[in-house]
Formats: sequence, C-alpha cells, structure tokens
Amino acid sequence: MIEISTIEPEDFESLFEIEQQAHLVPWSFETLKNNQGKHYFNLKLQKENRIIGFAICQKVLDEATLLNLAITPTYQGQGCGKQLLQQLINDLYQQDLLTLWLEVRQSNKIAQKLYLQCGFNEVDIRKNYYPTLDGGRENAIIMAYYL
Repeated sequence: MIEISTIEPEDFESLFEIEQQAHLVPWSFETLKNNQGKHYFNLKLQKENRIIGFAICQKVLDEATLLNLAITPTYQGQGCGKQLLQQLINDLYQQDLLTLWLEVRQSNKIAQKLYLQCGFNEVDIRKNYYPTLDGGRENAIIMAYYL
C-alpha cells in the first residue's frame, strides 16, 4: 500500500540514500536538510512503511518550485513518481498557489515524459545549468504547471 505524507526530521537518512541512488549528480546530505522549513512543502512516498521516494518543493508568494523528485530505482517506472507528483500538485492547489515550476536535465527524457503527462508545459531552456560527471554542463528545460 502506498502512503504519501510530509517529510519528518527522522526521514533524512532514508531520503539521502534514495538521493544517492536516483540522481546522476546527487545533492549532499547538508543540501537535502537545508531545503526544509516554513517556505517548503515536502512529501515522502512510502510503501509498506518504507520510504521509496520524495519531493522537495519551495514556496515563494503564490508560486512553488519543485527542486527535487526522487524515486528508489527499483520502484521507478511503476507509477510511483506520477502518484507523488499528482499528490503534490493537488496539495499545492489547495494552498492557493498559482504556478509550479521545475527544471529538468535535457537528457532526462523519462522525467520530461512524466512531467508532460502530468500537465506541465515546456517554457524555456536554461543553458549549461546542470553539472555533468565529466566536468561539463548540461542544459535544463524549464517547465511550468499552471494550478
């Protein structure tokens, strides 16, 4: 059974483990912990009482930015990310926010497909935004969901 709830301080070890597995260039533990507080709305996705995914979202005025979405690799491709994202969108709508923004690696076609399926629109490209493993840079596609 899938359960979605807000992130608690005791969740960080599990979140960091998922972060390390799910991203090409993962956040540090400190960055993960620093993206919490009153200006954030963060959710975790659990299956059988085990955290398998999370979403980190910053709120400023009437807009929000999805800073990080990660699903444990063994659960990717099973609709978990879509379920988490749809819950995030519903919750932000209830909070009277107008727009949800995100950036996604230009090479991450799977994530782009998920975001388009969930109703996001491509807005712009941010040149050389993401670091790559070889020391280079990769473009980000900026996407928006109008709540």
